[in-house]
Amino acid sequence: MTEVSVVKEGWLYKRGEYIKTWRPRYFILKSDGSFMGYKEKPELTDQSSAPLNHFSVEECQLMKTERPRPNTFMIRCLQWTSVIERTFHVESTEERDEWMRAIQAVANGLQAREAGEPMEIKYSSPGDVCGLEDMEVSLSKSSSRVTMNDFDYLKLLGKGTFGKVILVREKASGVYYAMKILRKEVIIAKDEVAHTVTESRVLQNTRHPFLTVSVCVCVRERECVCVRECVRESLFFHLSRERVFSEDRARFYGAEIVSALDYLHSQNVVYRDLKLENLMLDKDGHMKITDFGLCKEGITDEATMRTFCGTPEYLAPEVLEDNDYGRAVDWWGLGVVMYEMMCGRLPFYNQDHERLFELIVMEEIRFPKSLSPEAKALLTGLLRKDPKQRLGGGPEDAREVMGHKFFSGIHWEDVLQKKLVPPFKPQVTSETDTRYFDDEFTAQSITVTPPDKRESKFCERTRNHRNPSQCILRDFVILLVNVFLYAFI
Repeated sequence: MTEVSVVKEGWLYKRGEYIKTWRPRYFILKSDGSFMGYKEKPELTDQSSAPLNHFSVEECQLMKTERPRPNTFMIRCLQWTSVIERTFHVESTEERDEWMRAIQAVANGLQAREAGEPMEIKYSSPGDVCGLEDMEVSLSKSSSRVTMNDFDYLKLLGKGTFGKVILVREKASGVYYAMKILRKEVIIAKDEVAHTVTESRVLQNTRHPFLTVSVCVCVRERECVCVRECVRESLFFHLSRERVFSEDRARFYGAEIVSALDYLHSQNVVYRDLKLENLMLDKDGHMKITDFGLCKEGITDEATMRTFCGTPEYLAPEVLEDNDYGRAVDWWGLGVVMYEMMCGRLPFYNQDHERLFELIVMEEIRFPKSLSPEAKALLTGLLRKDPKQRLGGGPEDAREVMGHKFFSGIHWEDVLQKKLVPPFKPQVTSETDTRYFDDEFTAQSITVTPPDKRESKFCERTRNHRNPSQCILRDFVILLVNVFLYAFI
């Protein structure tokens, strides 16, 4: 076993990812590729204290620049499944060159050491390599083929940079689904391969009444296609129309979100992207959480993450401060969406993102006078700046939130069994009623690239014996692994 040694250490100025200030950090570069930053220089005899920053320079790319400050350099590398960039500057050109030479030497040494050995793909946690063996075993038991010709294409529900979502009906069963068609070249160009793989895997491996269900996924020549249950009602749409929800209505939605987050955390998954746009309602008015691309898997009680991701207005302070963070980011997200429901606005907002981030990190939360003491106490607890002091931030996790007095009348087993009567039931007249979607999209005609002969049977799906509506997705994962490798070579 090769002994790990210190290659170089010293002070660097590191630029914040969101609040663009330069912070002095004492960095230590080790021969195993570890690149760790501390607020203070650690004692020579004790480097056991947790670093504020911990990156890997393995397979990194280096770039020197004179902007935004002289003697600046950038490191771009793959950390788990995320490509990250970090910016540093020093006092002199010579010092910058020394750091860059040292980092490149470590990266080259690691590459040479790995030459000739099989490549190990690390997804969300060590040892979690997508479960292909399990998928293939399931496929051997019972499988069916689905083609693009097995669906009727009814209405365009949404359209964006990555692709579009179409309301479809399976011809054989008459069941309505939402078909998400993503353009592969955009996924690769925007470094979204890992998020696409993660979303597929989380949808495939989770089952909860308040999470959307995936039916089948496939990869075509130019597109990734996901067919999932269709939920038509956006909570964002209803709140923007009604401006504010009653506390009882917010309590109902909040309870179902807590139940879903409790389940995800029990599966060692942190959601990380809680916002109104990802909260939908089913036909009966119950919660459905969508969009699992930013989920992080393999996160246990003490585990933390370092990736910067999420929507600016919903980012937790610990993410903005460039610190490691854990499951408590989901409880901050719950605080933001419940504040929006009961107060009719975001707790922190500014069009200037740098000013917005300063507000999130430093500004005290304010409440309208109409809010009850119980609601104020809940939101104050969920929106604490310190994740360790945040409601739900302790070892009890969701149980701490469930036990808050705001939810004192809630019977949590009834929530899980969907026994609570929803405060609002969508007024949908038929399966093709799209009144809650934007007319800008639903009025457009649908264009779908027809399959060629090679794609006549493109999507293999398997019914899980415990859950008939959930499928196992071998072809999709194998092909996306190939795309993943191609994208980062």
